[in-house]
Amino acid sequence: MIFSILIYGSPTNSLSVESAYRFTKTALAAGHTIHRVFFYGESVYAASSLSVTPRDEVDCFQAWKELAETHDLDVVICIAAALKRGVLDPPEAKRHEKLAYNLAPPFSLSGLGQLTDAALTSDRLITFGSA
Repeated sequence: MIFSILIYGSPTNSLSVESAYRFTKTALAAGHTIHRVFFYGESVYAASSLSVTPRDEVDCFQAWKELAETHDLDVVICIAAALKRGVLDPPEAKRHEKLAYNLAPPFSLSGLGQLTDAALTSDRLITFGSA
């Protein structure tokens, strides 16, 4: 089965990002395909390379980064949600004249068209969190 994952919840105030990670990891281990993981709303903070996670908590950035690199996953961050929350890649930081960026590969910025494509391409779109 081909899944795409849509995540809404904050990595610090909900379990949405961590639950989506565990689902994705389990689905891959069971032989399913993940077409795309789309971070929207507050979940975009999970892609910030500058967040520091307490040692007794799951480091969402590192966990998703390693999973995406290991399985060559397409992990997309909604550009509108990201810019609004200060999650920038190098080109966007330059375009908006910011001094730094905090989004690094394998995460990439893109629009809602990628979410539409994910829904059309996948057998199931699984959502974590609420809008």
